[in-house]
Amino acid sequence: MLRALEIRDLLIIDRLELAFQPGLNVLTGETGAGKSILLDALGFVLGWRGRAELVRAGAEQGEVTAVFDLTPDHPARAVLAEAGIVAEDELILRRINTADGRKTAWINDRRASGEVLRGLSETLVELHGQHDDRGLLNPRGHRQMLDAFAGLDLTAVRAAWGQVSKARRAKSEAEAALAAAKAEEDYLRHAVAELDKLNPEPGEEASLDARRRQMQAAEKIRSDIARAHAALSEQGAEALLGDATRWLEGAADRAEGRLEGALAALGRAMVELSEAQAGVEDCLQALDFNPAELEQLEERLFAIRALARKHGVLPDDLGGFADDLRVRLKALDQGAGNLAALSKALTEAEAQYSREKSALSARRVASARALDAAMAAELAPLKMERAVFETRVEPGEDGPEGGDLVAFTVATNPGAPAGPLNKIASGGELSRFLLALKVCLTGGTPGLTLIFDEIDRGVGGATADAVGRRLAALSASAQVLVVTHSPQVAALGAHHWRVEKRVQDGMTTSTVTALAPDQRTEEIARMLAGDTITPAAREAARALLAG
Repeated sequence: MLRALEIRDLLIIDRLELAFQPGLNVLTGETGAGKSILLDALGFVLGWRGRAELVRAGAEQGEVTAVFDLTPDHPARAVLAEAGIVAEDELILRRINTADGRKTAWINDRRASGEVLRGLSETLVELHGQHDDRGLLNPRGHRQMLDAFAGLDLTAVRAAWGQVSKARRAKSEAEAALAAAKAEEDYLRHAVAELDKLNPEPGEEASLDARRRQMQAAEKIRSDIARAHAALSEQGAEALLGDATRWLEGAADRAEGRLEGALAALGRAMVELSEAQAGVEDCLQALDFNPAELEQLEERLFAIRALARKHGVLPDDLGGFADDLRVRLKALDQGAGNLAALSKALTEAEAQYSREKSALSARRVASARALDAAMAAELAPLKMERAVFETRVEPGEDGPEGGDLVAFTVATNPGAPAGPLNKIASGGELSRFLLALKVCLTGGTPGLTLIFDEIDRGVGGATADAVGRRLAALSASAQVLVVTHSPQVAALGAHHWRVEKRVQDGMTTSTVTALAPDQRTEEIARMLAGDTITPAAREAARALLAG
């Protein structure tokens, strides 16, 4: 239940605090007094998309606070839980709009998005006017309304449609892949054979290149190393050192020890010379290669690089590229079998969807008859007992919510052809049809505040009284707010507010006043008589209030 609404600096409202009550709450006032602004303010705090410029001229920001009472089983608690907000018995919504257009919202002092506000609003408030903005007149929304009325669970048909869509995509993708594969079959088979024959390994190109560079370098330095080896061999330095050693050893006995140091040094030199020879020989062996090996190595290296350029990949990626081609070739070879399996899966998914769709359609037809009966019961008290409301359920295009087209049609007189609500009914009839439909569609929603914006437009006298009495009856189980110009409806309200527009110091503001019993008499007399209230109008107002 909406318990309080506080508005500051919004449009022509300076500051306004309203304390709403259970039952039927009526708001009356002259046209243009600001009744619609109250609904704009409530829509703003509930996150609805409305006017862009809301801040009162000269103010830095506008602010609206709405306070709702939540019952323990109120559906708003589930929305709050999903948003991570602790639900309490009192729900406080506050939203600010700055002069530069920025909007900020809080739920129980927690920052919240407009999306969360709108989610809450669907469980808190239902707004309806003659020109309904929630889709009662739009056939595109009638199927959803019928499903909500019947409490239908669409999980099974949505899941079945999901399987159909998935199977169709899989088959379509397989068909496209098979067609593409067939178009490049010759290329695939040639490329795979070529890659299989070469069979390049990751890192092989770098390894071959390094080995090739080593061989090419060996050709350039091997001759110098060989000459050095010859200079160190028995025909070179080794022979000369050997001769020098023999000659000195022959003379050592007569040199009285003066050659011992030289002989020792020559011995050490022979050892170092031997080590140098061994190192040079090892190097020569390492640099020794078969020229045919270099030719073979270069041939494979160039083949790998050429194949990489041909396919536009790096040499190290040729193996993975070959694997991809093999997969495509395998898909081509197995394509017919896979396509048959996917076609079978699609047929099975479509059969399951057809069963779920048919079952749902049957439930919708039964629910449509129940809604028609409920509407007939609602129309009679509204003095439309001869009108016929019919919910038509016809085959349509398949989708995630079944394949039914649902449309609400009416016939206002016996024997007259039925047609869409907004095409057949007059203004007054349309108001009553929509009131009855709103009652039927929202009657089972707990804790909902129903707001009717001039639902009685176009009706008067006994018909307006019938509308008012239906609203009053509805308010026995739900809080109802009615913006009305009808004195018959206003007289049936349990709580009455008058909306007035005043000009003070050149500033226009809108005020709302809760009316005492005697003030109600004056207001209803004004609604009956106009600017000049006569004693007869007051007497008629008292009669209306007396019921």
